[in-house]
Amino acid sequence: MKQCALLIIDMQNDFVRDGAPLQVAQARAVIPGIRTVLQQFRNRHLPVFHVLRVHRADGSDVEIIRQDLFRVQPFAVEGTKGAAVIDELLPLPGEYVIKKTRMSAFLGTELDLMLRTLNVQSLVVTGIQTPNCIRTTVFDAIVLNYPVVVVGDATGAKNGAIHAANLLDMANIGVRILKSPDVAAYLEE
Repeated sequence: MKQCALLIIDMQNDFVRDGAPLQVAQARAVIPGIRTVLQQFRNRHLPVFHVLRVHRADGSDVEIIRQDLFRVQPFAVEGTKGAAVIDELLPLPGEYVIKKTRMSAFLGTELDLMLRTLNVQSLVVTGIQTPNCIRTTVFDAIVLNYPVVVVGDATGAKNGAIHAANLLDMANIGVRILKSPDVAAYLEE
């Protein structure tokens, strides 16, 4: 069995819950797939990383394209219920929480260092949203030489067309796309 790590990206109240400031339309639908994959990692005692977008209350760390939105409706503010992981996916003791302020889970975080310290050889990526945080994280992982699997039914976007187009684009550059029930076999390869 390879040393593989699971990344669960942005499954936070402000992006998932009904009426949340930045609710991603497909977010609720991907929870069962993520839970399936998460259980496979937990059963094998493999590393799990809950990657969370977290911002300062004053918005000083929000990227330029979202500053106006943040001024009107702050989101993922550190210490708030909105920035917390949804109840269905709460981290267990021993699982890692990575805080980020940009789309990529690698930019400005300790993720790469932790993965290398844990001798992680590949990544399985789940969460939201496919064209933004999923895609930038996947591309950065490839740049850093991590083979990547994206779990198609455990990732989501604003709508099915956007999600499918981004999965196709990632598959075309060599990213492996699996369904959640197939992750167990992948982990045994």
